[in-house]
Amino acid sequence: MFHFSNIVRTKGDPKIVASGPSLRRPEDQLARALGWFSIGLGVVEFFAPRRVTETLGMEGHETLVRAFGVREIMAGIVSLSVDKNAGLWVRVGGDGLDAAALLSGLTADNPKNGNIALALLMVGGIAMLDYRAAQDTRPRRPTRDARRKLYPNRSGFPKGIESARAAAKQIAAHAAGRT
Repeated sequence: MFHFSNIVRTKGDPKIVASGPSLRRPEDQLARALGWFSIGLGVVEFFAPRRVTETLGMEGHETLVRAFGVREIMAGIVSLSVDKNAGLWVRVGGDGLDAAALLSGLTADNPKNGNIALALLMVGGIAMLDYRAAQDTRPRRPTRDARRKLYPNRSGFPKGIESARAAAKQIAAHAAGRT
């Protein structure tokens, strides 16, 4: 089986022949997928706002679509970061803004109401995924009655503090003998 990382290994390094199971939890994988989706959607909204507004029959709102694109890109970047939960909550809020903007275009004189209805269904489905991912990736805190572990007898030195002092004195003596 071919592994991309084998290309960058130097001669003598062991080669990867098989990979193990992923350490990513399913909720982290969903957050990552939503982050990349957000970036992709944001790029489309930012660079092709006229195409988006024409498809929805909402011409004249290109600046709003471009602003939504920036929001999507930023939310996607944060969703891919260590603080993915914040990015996912931004996505949930953005879904509400998207729905409100789409509802404003759902008028009797818009010949593309069907496209808006489809877009609203898609936003609703994505909103459910965003909310689920935001709930699943929220920071876990210990319960109120959980006991803190205290280690008053530990020094932080594996062989004890006296061993660390002796090693420091030895290093200092060695350094003094060199100069």
